[in-house]
Amino acid sequence: MKKSIILLFSIVLICCSSKKNKENLVNPNLLENKTEPKIIVAANQTEKYLPMLKGKNVGVVANQTSVIFKEKENVHLVDSLLSLNINVTKVFAPEHGFRGKADAGEHIADGIDKTTGLPIISLYGSNRKPSHNHLKGIDVMLFDIQDVGVRFYTYISTLHYVMEVCAELNIPLIVLDRPNPNGHYVDGPILEEEVKSFVGMHPVPIVYGMTIGEYGKMINGENWLENNLKCNLTVIPLKNYTYQSEYDLPIIPSPNLPNSNSINLYPSLCFFEGTNVSAGRGTETQFQIFGSPFISNKSFDFSFTPQPNFGAKHPKHQGKICFGRDLRNNEKLSGLNLNWLIEAYSYTDNKATFFNNFFPKLAGTKQLQNQIEQGLSSKEIKETWQEGLSNFKKVRSKYTMY
Repeated sequence: MKKSIILLFSIVLICCSSKKNKENLVNPNLLENKTEPKIIVAANQTEKYLPMLKGKNVGVVANQTSVIFKEKENVHLVDSLLSLNINVTKVFAPEHGFRGKADAGEHIADGIDKTTGLPIISLYGSNRKPSHNHLKGIDVMLFDIQDVGVRFYTYISTLHYVMEVCAELNIPLIVLDRPNPNGHYVDGPILEEEVKSFVGMHPVPIVYGMTIGEYGKMINGENWLENNLKCNLTVIPLKNYTYQSEYDLPIIPSPNLPNSNSINLYPSLCFFEGTNVSAGRGTETQFQIFGSPFISNKSFDFSFTPQPNFGAKHPKHQGKICFGRDLRNNEKLSGLNLNWLIEAYSYTDNKATFFNNFFPKLAGTKQLQNQIEQGLSSKEIKETWQEGLSNFKKVRSKYTMY
């Protein structure tokens, strides 16, 4: 009997000790259910914007990322609005088209959406700015496009022109905000007026650390619209979002940004679009590799051969072996990487043909090309950006929402 009592007491002690040790191994945040709340995009918060649309003729700027997320099946914003008896009269499509299938830079014509029968007005064809006639009869415009937070990604230029025409016609614009997957840092040279283009319209760095809704507020507040016009702008904010939030885009924003790694590398690798080096268009690893036929295989052992595919009908160096680097396992960047650009330039056989006329527009300055040709290091180049970045951050702080 005595032995049985001792045995029972020992078992109880062991169980209690085991439970205590197990509790010590468990994350206390999980025990208290303090998991990070899910980010809720503005499109999902229909209660905030539907009252502004009811009984009005609505124009929608949208593409394949303009969805309301559901547990079982996502619903396109346009389809959702129509099902809720919102009178959507026209859809306006940016670069890559309404369904997001066109190549970068490909001319997109107006058309009719087969699913809804709505007219689609291209904002990446003959007109990058909607005409007054395009907005005739529209009472309110709705803008909902997933951006990636990079100056030369053209959706912010589309936003600028939509804001401008809305201001001219006194039509209210509602922007449904979405997260910025590159919102965790600010870096790059500030765009100079002399190289202003559709891939860079405003005096901001390459990576500006703002959502597209915040960027719209900055366009308004800094008087960047023509003739200092002001757009009647409403931004529907995100819920549970911060600039450090990890956010993997559920839908690719364009054909050549197929995953989170490519989106993170895009600000650094897109420089190659202004050179004779391929950034992987015509492969399945776009903006995760780089290479060129003009780089010797003695310097780089990785190679690929671009071929026509979805999103790249005529890729750079089609059918030619390109030698370079594979960055698929690269750690997440929190700043622009210039070392790959400098490295590719230094190992290119004919340096006179390395840069093309597009490079200054991407960089936002002619200085970067000169600095690389002069042999400056990444650190030396970045030091020349610091004053501009410091001034921009002061401007940016006036419009941040998260």
